[in-house]
Amino acid sequence: MTNFGKLVFALIIITLLSGTVFLLNRKPKVEIPTFVDPIVEENESVPVENREIGFLGNKDDLVSFSINAGSLVSGFMPINGVVQGGYFFEGNIIVRVLDANKNVLKTAYGTATTEWMTTGPVSFHTTLDFSGLPAGPGYIEIHNDNASGLPENDRLILIPVVIQ
Repeated sequence: MTNFGKLVFALIIITLLSGTVFLLNRKPKVEIPTFVDPIVEENESVPVENREIGFLGNKDDLVSFSINAGSLVSGFMPINGVVQGGYFFEGNIIVRVLDANKNVLKTAYGTATTEWMTTGPVSFHTTLDFSGLPAGPGYIEIHNDNASGLPENDRLILIPVVIQ
């Protein structure tokens, strides 16, 4: 094989490798579904897209969360967040996976990683299991561990996600 032939062969190999790397690193285009928020008023539903997709419920209580609204979720995912407003009881917080109609699909419990006996910001950690769930729109619900059981003491935050 001549030097020119070796050069052409090397260029073909480099082109094929570059194309393979490019194709493997492509991210699929994801459409964020329309979520309807029945929390707005009793008989009125307003599409969240008209209010900018984001956190629902007591969203001002959420200081930070490791999953953005509209994110794709699948498998086991470690979750970190910071909430304020007295969501914890004995250092625990309830974290649920809901379908688009807000029916509970799975429940997990988060653990406070900082001092929890405060109404100020408290960090927590948990792992959510999205495996085996139906694909499509859903929510992650952060719910206070309401020791009283009284509905008027319930507090929750909803984060819209797309289950894969």
